[in-house]
Amino acid sequence: MGIKSIISKPIAKWLVKGRYKYYRDPIKCQEDTFKYLIKNGSFTHFGSDQGMNQNWSVSDYRSAVNLRDYEQFKPYINQILEGKENILWPGKPIYLCKTSGTTSGMKYIPLTKESLPNHIGSARMALMSYIAETGESRFVDGKMIFLQGSPVLEMHAQSGIPFGRLSGIVANHVPKYLLKNRMPSYKTNCIDDWESKVDAIVLETFKEDMRLISGIPAWVQMYFEKLLERSGKSSIRDVFPNFSLFVYGGVNFEPYRARFEKLIGGEIPSIELYPASEGFIAYQNSQDDNGLLLVLDEGIFYEFIPTLEYSHENAQRLTIADVRIGVDYVLVLSTDAGLWSYVIGDTIKFTSLDPPKIRVSGRISHYTSAFGEHVIAEEVERAMVYGLKMNPSEILEFSVAPQVQPSEGLPYHEWFVEFAVLPENINALAGFINDEMQKQNVYYKDLIKGSVLQCLKITPVKPGSFNDYMRSVGRLGGQNKVPRLSNDRKIADHLSQFKIA
Repeated sequence: MGIKSIISKPIAKWLVKGRYKYYRDPIKCQEDTFKYLIKNGSFTHFGSDQGMNQNWSVSDYRSAVNLRDYEQFKPYINQILEGKENILWPGKPIYLCKTSGTTSGMKYIPLTKESLPNHIGSARMALMSYIAETGESRFVDGKMIFLQGSPVLEMHAQSGIPFGRLSGIVANHVPKYLLKNRMPSYKTNCIDDWESKVDAIVLETFKEDMRLISGIPAWVQMYFEKLLERSGKSSIRDVFPNFSLFVYGGVNFEPYRARFEKLIGGEIPSIELYPASEGFIAYQNSQDDNGLLLVLDEGIFYEFIPTLEYSHENAQRLTIADVRIGVDYVLVLSTDAGLWSYVIGDTIKFTSLDPPKIRVSGRISHYTSAFGEHVIAEEVERAMVYGLKMNPSEILEFSVAPQVQPSEGLPYHEWFVEFAVLPENINALAGFINDEMQKQNVYYKDLIKGSVLQCLKITPVKPGSFNDYMRSVGRLGGQNKVPRLSNDRKIADHLSQFKIA
């Protein structure tokens, strides 16, 4: 019996129906998750330090357990690295996810045997949901490629715990029925240098029957461009006639869409995922594009803090029972990996409450507010999409920074853009984007109207400029993403050397 006949639409529907039991009562599902976490947490050193009790209510928990970022968890993580047990979760983690922090240097996020199914199962259910809805499962019978980190894991000397990038850890747990068609080869996947790795992947795949392609859009875009160069074809559909599904995560796809469709040779069905080292948070379960389904029953208890209150001492810590559609929230996780009221740095908005669906709106640390405007990623991405619609062109990447001391005139927001196709009138594009920014952000509008800021300016940069920046900070490829916004000129100063005159 072939794989296709095993993963049929009726089977996928049955699996999805069983998995989505929390649709009926998401509040109870989170209550059950909370009780499960507290029961286990009370047997840990962290739980002892907090006075954790199995009979705690959510209110008791909020009163005793403060919000924490990685720096505040470091003393406990250090004990895990020393080989101690029962620190944040009973026993020892089975892996440590290595990730780069902006303030903490290298971070080690624990992954336990209880938390691993969340990472594996949620990705699988995203594919099952797609098959259940569309009946399309032909991609399973062809080759599939996942552009990700190396699966080679190192062993931590003191703790004896293997560690690596999350995508590399997960690569070691791919279901057997997918291994036969999975690409690239293990040898190629282990190449550390990203550009060399993509070149090797191109050589290995350009004659294959590739049907599913997955990765962060910017790096998949690089793969596509190198494929077309190597094959001499005019579109990805000419290279892979059966390419039928694109799976991505980490960034808003819309600013990249026009370029992708040109490279591919038309539209392509897609699935968006929201994985993080701290947990697999949400995934697209329907092609209606109404947000990502929040994973509520896989060992993650969520708290949501209104973004406008986040810096306040007594900021509200809401549960799934209290949230509203359209409000910007800072996302806080407590998990069976041993993270407790952990602020992962992302902000989200709910697009639906029945079932709970979200969209990522930005990062706490990624914003532009040099003049009090507090512009966030969601706003600049939406404005860019609008600008490209009104003044067609194609972009590869962009980032925004304040220009506080221009050589002449008022300060402004400087948009560094790497174009695949330059617009006919770059000033007209800037005008459309500026208009949309004012519609979305009243503070920005007031600064423009009050002659505190002048209209934003677009600075086009040479091809490869953003890759050069990411390489310079050691974050080229893999799951790394270019910051969409900065409140300083660090990224801008690097990109400025690549300005197109």
